[in-house]
Amino acid sequence: MNKTIIGVASVFGLLSIIFGAFGAHALKEVLAPEQLVSFETGVRYQMYHALFLLFVGTTSLLTHKQKKTVFWLTLIGVLFFSGSIYLLSTQPLSGINFKFLGPITPFGGLLLIIAWIVLFIAVIRQKTPNN
Repeated sequence: MNKTIIGVASVFGLLSIIFGAFGAHALKEVLAPEQLVSFETGVRYQMYHALFLLFVGTTSLLTHKQKKTVFWLTLIGVLFFSGSIYLLSTQPLSGINFKFLGPITPFGGLLLIIAWIVLFIAVIRQKTPNN
């Protein structure tokens, strides 16, 4: 599981750098400022959660089951949150109406929040001799 988590973290990090550069250079000229800000929010949260998954994949503070739970919540959360933001903010370029994705964005955010809560609960419940 650790290898999978770190692999997904690496892909999320790589894509956030690519999307960030794309937004800063290619999209800057074609999107309205508020659309560009939204796009950048998706990139930023994707990178935050790439780093989060790197931690999850390398820590010994979580059980295998807890890591798996946090991983899936984060994976789906990033896809829903950042993915929907990317599609919604670039809607003028694609010509496709993605407004139906609007409710998916906060749901993805909720999954990310739950992933952090699972981590928090797992850590505070852990019994170690060095507490």
